[in-house]
Amino acid sequence: MIEVIIFHLHILVALYAFTRRWQEANIKEGILALGLIGLVFTIGWAVTGGVAKFVTPKGGFTTWFTADTLSLVLLVIPEFFLFRLFFLRTSSDTPQSA
Repeated sequence: MIEVIIFHLHILVALYAFTRRWQEANIKEGILALGLIGLVFTIGWAVTGGVAKFVTPKGGFTTWFTADTLSLVLLVIPEFFLFRLFFLRTSSDTPQSA
C-alpha cells in the first residue's frame, strides 16, 4: 500500500512539474521536466533498490514494509530536495545581484 501512495505521489509531482514548466516556458520545457523526473526516478530506484535489498532481511521487515518499500522511501528523500530545487523555486527566491 505504501508503494502505491509513493507511485501516486510521483505521478502528481510529474504533472505539477510538467504544468508549471509548460506555463512558464513552453511545451518542450514541460516534456524535459517529465524526462528529468523519469530519469531521476528510474536511476534512483535502481540505486536505492540495491541498498535496500542489502539492508532488509529476507522476508522483509513486515508484510507491508518490504525491500521495495524501503527503496522507494529512501528514494523520496533526495527527490524531495531535487524537486524543491528545480520546480518549487520562484524568481523571488533567488538572490538579486547589486
